[in-house]
Amino acid sequence: MSMPTIFIFFGLRFMFFSNDHEPIHIHVIKGKGKLKEFAKFQVVPKIQLLENNGLKISDLKLQKMS
Repeated sequence: MSMPTIFIFFGLRFMFFSNDHEPIHIHVIKGKGKLKEFAKFQVVPKIQLLENNGLKISDLKLQKMS
């Protein structure tokens, strides 16, 4: 089962599983295949970085703008 893409912003794909575990979170993915970098952000009660695997600080700052 693949994650549906919510939107793409500056080459970063925002994705989610509707039946995924708590807390509610969004996966942000950059790149494809084995070169994939990603992060996971909690959405509720506030937006918070939960995990980062290779995204640069400049990419993470873009998340704060969106």
